[in-house]
Amino acid sequence: MRWSPGGRSDNLEDRRGASGGGGFRGGGGMKLGLGGTVVLLVLSLIFKRDLLTEFSGGVPGGEMAPASQSAPVTDAGEEKMVDFVSFVLDTAQVTWHALVPGYTDARLVLFREGVRSACGDASAASGPFYCPGDQRVYVDLSFFDQLDRQFGAPGDFAQAYVLAHEIGHHVQNLTGTEKAMRNAVQRNPAAGNQLSVAMELQADCYAGVWAHSAARSGIIEAGDLDEGLGAAAAVGDDRLQKMSTGRVNPESFTHGSSTDRKAWFRKGFDSGDPRSCDTFGPSR
Repeated sequence: MRWSPGGRSDNLEDRRGASGGGGFRGGGGMKLGLGGTVVLLVLSLIFKRDLLTEFSGGVPGGEMAPASQSAPVTDAGEEKMVDFVSFVLDTAQVTWHALVPGYTDARLVLFREGVRSACGDASAASGPFYCPGDQRVYVDLSFFDQLDRQFGAPGDFAQAYVLAHEIGHHVQNLTGTEKAMRNAVQRNPAAGNQLSVAMELQADCYAGVWAHSAARSGIIEAGDLDEGLGAAAAVGDDRLQKMSTGRVNPESFTHGSSTDRKAWFRKGFDSGDPRSCDTFGPSR
């Protein structure tokens, strides 16, 4: 990608030096009735975390270690990456200001190891996530190294795809899609996985819409699109299930197959139009 280091976004919130970023407390958890259990299952699908276990206090190993205090916020080894995520954040939001009337900026929170959000506590193992409750994207920068080494998706554009996908969830929140999906799952919990997949594929398509805009502005270089498509395929449910268990169970998908994730990212890129991203409609 063509970009120049040297600036931080006004929407960047750096919590890498914070202590006690939030902890999962084991034992003696909240008692949940059937209604509460259903709601937490729904939210687990939306936020991509096992909130049921967290709220019931059944997390093995007790409390999660607080965020590390050993590395300062001004970590020279991460400064280029901080500049990069700032750049992608700002260009993505410029795109959505032009496409969505009344668009308001999301904020990007950088953290280490653990963080507390309006959606609850999370560890770095959760991966990047968006919280509708506070309209923030949360990222531990170590994930991008994991994206390369563990998932086989190297390159700066692969990293940009991840951020653009999370900003896609912000667009869904602002346009009412997230609320409509949540209500639909509450009415029909059996449809939860299917609707979750539709949400994630639409965020992939929205990431493609940003990539289309980036290409028109001259940010994208040769090979960048392939990096983005490779990242979308790398985090497909079928590939991740195959890596972790050796088997694939489509009925348990929450994000979509590698093929579908690539296809919807490409559709957004080719069209540059968020109206082409109807993953809930007949075309799905």
